[in-house]
Amino acid sequence: MNIPSRKYIILRAILLGLAVVAIAFFITRNLYHKEEVKKDSLRRIRERGYLIALTDQNTLNYFICKGEPMGYQLVLLDSFARYLGVPLRIIASNNIAKLSYYLENGAADLMALNLPITGEGKKYVQFSSPFLETRLVLVQRKNTEGKPGRPPVIRNLKEFPADTVYVRNSPFLNSLYHSFFKDTHKKAILKEVTDITQEELIRRVSTGEIRFAICQENVAMVYHRYYTNLELSTIAFPLFSYGWGINLSSDSLLTEVNEWLADFKKSGSLKQTYLDYFDNQRIANFLKSDYFSVSSNKLSPFDDVIRQQSKQIWWDWRLVASLIYEESNFRAGLTSSKSASGLMQLMPETAAKFGIGENATPAKQIAGGVKYLQYLDKLLPAEISSPVERIYFVLACYNVGLGRVLAAREKAGKYRKDKNRWNGNVDYYLLRRSKKEPVVKNDSIDSYPLDYKTEGFVDDIVTRYFHYRNLIK
Repeated sequence: MNIPSRKYIILRAILLGLAVVAIAFFITRNLYHKEEVKKDSLRRIRERGYLIALTDQNTLNYFICKGEPMGYQLVLLDSFARYLGVPLRIIASNNIAKLSYYLENGAADLMALNLPITGEGKKYVQFSSPFLETRLVLVQRKNTEGKPGRPPVIRNLKEFPADTVYVRNSPFLNSLYHSFFKDTHKKAILKEVTDITQEELIRRVSTGEIRFAICQENVAMVYHRYYTNLELSTIAFPLFSYGWGINLSSDSLLTEVNEWLADFKKSGSLKQTYLDYFDNQRIANFLKSDYFSVSSNKLSPFDDVIRQQSKQIWWDWRLVASLIYEESNFRAGLTSSKSASGLMQLMPETAAKFGIGENATPAKQIAGGVKYLQYLDKLLPAEISSPVERIYFVLACYNVGLGRVLAAREKAGKYRKDKNRWNGNVDYYLLRRSKKEPVVKNDSIDSYPLDYKTEGFVDDIVTRYFHYRNLIK
């Protein structure tokens, strides 16, 4: 029998020790990396300064009516952004696969849609806690006329004919569609469509362009108020829970979403928001409006004039439109308690200076207001060199006057903030001008409230402008 030499035993012990150290290092590194990933999503939002959310454009989730951004998902996202203490930015598309791609590749933080919480979906996202429940229904036309030759309403999926059923292309719904396909004894011919909303599929069934579509029941019931010839009683898939989708590596953000959602539910706000959009007759009225982003590309009766006059100051016309909405809600004859009047709510002395008489037309009101914006821009110091920053300063001057803005700018410089930047610098001293100065320790400003960026006239206009840019071409 060969006895291992002393040298061999020592070498084997060394190699075994190195292997143990390597394994321990690998495990420790992975645990550390996982902890860093947990922190990274929230850190990225904080460093960027705003939340980026994905949703789609339709009459329920995200739209503009008569200049006001609205929608079920928009209300929820606004609430969550306030919970985090950051502004909200939205990327909107009706292509669910594209939104999923954006989320997977870190172009956004979360997907705010009613995504079915399924095992297959967990390959793509982490799901939030459930918001609510719904079902899938087969959308078809009623046979109210009783005309011979009119296809009968399908009540039982086992009797489904070999016919085409239109569905939205979504990786989150594939397993539900497949279940429906099997329930029809594999007779249904599923045709996936991209960049088309459930609303549009429902409209096409109502007008007879297509015979069948599958949609979420709570969504279909909303549009049934407008398209009254629809039959929605046939269930395509039974009850399922739905929620938001968060990137697979964003554990920290998922925790924040679930904590916010628990509070939102407990307060009754989720139920009220749901009723405001899914159980409200006004949704049908939106479909009839000439200034509804889903069916038109108009904000107001004054869009053409705003487009033309905005060229004088080289601003996007939708930014000027957002300012006008902030001032007057597009009401040309409005006069405030402080005697500001017209679409752009100019004070009498300012209106007179820029040639706007008491009976000025809307076109002249807009032209005069744009001239005033130009005037303010010329008075601002040239060292505010960024075009974007100048826009912020001009809007602030429009609201409170040049003198107050310049005073806040000097105060920002006094406390070693950048007096040529608005957000997080000059805006703090303007918005908090009636409060005590922040605590100063070691020649630096110790702390600021997390929510200061979401306040103020300028931020409201800019936030609305981003919604206009998303939904109005």
